[in-house]
Formats: sequence, structure tokens, C-alpha cells
Amino acid sequence: MNGFKVSSKIILNHNPDEVWEIISSKNALELFHPYCLKNDVIDYKKKDKLVYLNGLTYFREFSAWKPNNGFELIIGKETGKKSKVLWEIKILDRGCEVKISVFPYRSSKIPKYFYPIFIFLIVKPKLRKYLQSVLKGLKFYLDTNINVKKNQFGKHSWFS
Repeated sequence: MNGFKVSSKIILNHNPDEVWEIISSKNALELFHPYCLKNDVIDYKKKDKLVYLNGLTYFREFSAWKPNNGFELIIGKETGKKSKVLWEIKILDRGCEVKISVFPYRSSKIPKYFYPIFIFLIVKPKLRKYLQSVLKGLKFYLDTNINVKKNQFGKHSWFS
């Protein structure tokens, strides 16, 4: 892990319990994640597998599980480098805020000197678009109770 972080958040007109029920359910990503082809539980609350639309397969290993508040996980290829991800639910006067933060792994393919530029110009914008689409999908699902369509908020070069 490195010191870079990319976050996105959304305000939802739903109570935190309802939001938690969705994001913590088995195969949850199949409901609201616009780039998810399949989300298989390996060990509930501990590990699952996320297959993206383009066939890329990542494993999510949960390191903290805080009912109605969020969870923490690491994600990546089974034997590859991993990124840390935080999902946080914050109670508001009306509804709640959901925030996803990603601490991307450090790629060894990019020379050390160019890494800050690479993060700023490529990783941050792409990750932010990705996170915004996931959060829009969550809002759409909560508002309509209809599963999000594939690429519903636009294609993503890394995952579509």
C-alpha cells in the first residue's frame, strides 16, 4: 500500500440499517455494481470473488466488519498485489452518507519518479469514476429496488 487515496461519497435518503443490509448481503455487488459480472461468496464476511464484465477476477478479503457502519477489505488478484478499501456509512439527520475510499497498491511497472504523475493523471480520475458509478448504482438500487444494468453509468476502460 502507499500513501495515495481516492474517495467518493454519496448522500442517500435511506436509513443506515437499510443501506447496510444491502451492501453486506451475500452477492451484494450483483445488485448495484455496474461493472460486476459475478460476485461469489467464498466465506461470508471473510472472502468473496468479484468477476468484472471484462473477465478480470479480483478477490476481496474482509479485515473489519462493522454492522451499520461499514467494512474494510483488501482487493486484488489472488496472488497479486492488493489495494485497501474502506466502506463507511455515516448517519445524517435525514438518511446517511456512504463513502468508499481506495488506497491503491503501488505498481512496479511505473518508474518511481513518474509515479506521482501517473497517480494524479490516470489512477485518481479512473478510480474516482469507478467509485462514483458504484455509488450511483447503490443509490439506484436502493431507490428503485431494480438491479443495476451492466455499464449503466458508462463503460470503464479497466473493468468493462
